Amino acid sequence: MAHLPPVDTFDYIVFGGTGDLTMRKLLPALYYRFRDGQVPADARIIATARSPLSREEYQASAQQALQEHIPAASLEADTVSRFINLLYYVSLNGAEAQSHWADLRTLLDREPATRIRVYYLATSPALYGQICENLSKQGLVTEQSRVVLEKPIGTDLESANAINDSVGRHFPENHIFRIDHYLGKETVQNLIALRFANPVFERLWTSDAIDYVQITAAETVGVEGRGAYYDKSGCLRDMIQNHLLQVLCLVAMDPPVSLYADSVRNEKLKVLHALKPIKPSEVAIYTSRGQYMRGHVNGQTVGSYLEDLGEGVTSETETFVALKAEILSWRWGNVPFYLRSGKRMAEKCSEVVIQFKSAPWTIFSNRPAANRLIIRIQPDEGVMLSVSTKDPTPTDSLTLREADINIEFEKAFNIRYPDSYERLLLDVVRGDPILFIRRDEVEAAWKWIDPILQGWSKNEAPLEPYPAGTWGPEGARNLLAQSGHLWHEDMK
Repeated sequence: MAHLPPVDTFDYIVFGGTGDLTMRKLLPALYYRFRDGQVPADARIIATARSPLSREEYQASAQQALQEHIPAASLEADTVSRFINLLYYVSLNGAEAQSHWADLRTLLDREPATRIRVYYLATSPALYGQICENLSKQGLVTEQSRVVLEKPIGTDLESANAINDSVGRHFPENHIFRIDHYLGKETVQNLIALRFANPVFERLWTSDAIDYVQITAAETVGVEGRGAYYDKSGCLRDMIQNHLLQVLCLVAMDPPVSLYADSVRNEKLKVLHALKPIKPSEVAIYTSRGQYMRGHVNGQTVGSYLEDLGEGVTSETETFVALKAEILSWRWGNVPFYLRSGKRMAEKCSEVVIQFKSAPWTIFSNRPAANRLIIRIQPDEGVMLSVSTKDPTPTDSLTLREADINIEFEKAFNIRYPDSYERLLLDVVRGDPILFIRRDEVEAAWKWIDPILQGWSKNEAPLEPYPAGTWGPEGARNLLAQSGHLWHEDMK
């Protein structure tokens, strides 16, 4: 990364600066980019939170976080010391007008108002509007100010619109960066290169050649201390509405006229608008939802979702979702897109599987398997193409065997694969919104998701239990079996 030039100097003001996201993701990401020479030496990272900490106390906590979340080999003592010196702390409740705003204003006023200011709201989305209003009232929103909103943007279309309206009163749309860290993953971005730089794929990227598509984001962890948030959200809101629908858009969109942000986002929006609506009465046909029970993950016994929430708690929140999406367009007519995400699954895996159609007939003694393209988002980022080749075992006839053409990006390019936040954080400073979500995308996604939630609220698709350490409830397999399809792990 060192060959990339530094961005313009900036102040990064993080609301929720003592939280898990900041310590686990944001600070390590900024450290890596500082180490690689892309963060100017006079930049400032200003954390705000309610805790009454001194600057030195916050710097000590941040240094400990770097040691916990960055491999020791990547921590250079002098670089860490210089990075820590960029950190400031202001004790502040961003949602309260009477908080210590003067302290933040004094710190920001040390530098010219022409300096880029990024306000990163690593807080509850319920606070976004109030924080932005207070920033505006305190005169802290300049022409060079941008605001970053973490997902989820609302819990349904109505609440999403309320949040977007409240933020939009103080920041213009082109200064609002709705972050989805999945779009920052190199392998997700590589979908654009894989498709549009390789005609061999793009010319096959239609219903003429593709049988179906799977998009999976599976985790082996449970709620991991996020139970209070997760139980109000659930898997559909937490993963499908944002991450997986965004991946679906990149897989399914038509070629943009350029790589300018709005050209790409216009094509993604067309996909969202073309999604066939799932009526509340149809959720049993098109969706499967489940909740993990006690089971075994990586050889260890783990508790159920209800146990993870706490003793005596009951909940109908889903920790697993599988659904069948259809795109009503010439390119994708009759090609189902299966989206799936869950916690306490058999393995950690995020991938896109493009299942091509079988040959209509064969001249060989055994039928060739249909080609399959697997795009691994994480871990082991890469691309694998399954092909049929001649079986080298001596026989009286020419028989076929399946083989894989496998590219592992980290080995192929001999580099450390950056975390998704590394690119996104500095794209905000650059003012480049290509990997961020426009307001109309948020609205289109919720319009498609809301009827599913309504159907579930009426128990049209009952919640199925599944043992931890498995691939989810049986209903997920049945979802594909209706069309004679299989999940990727069942093809192995």
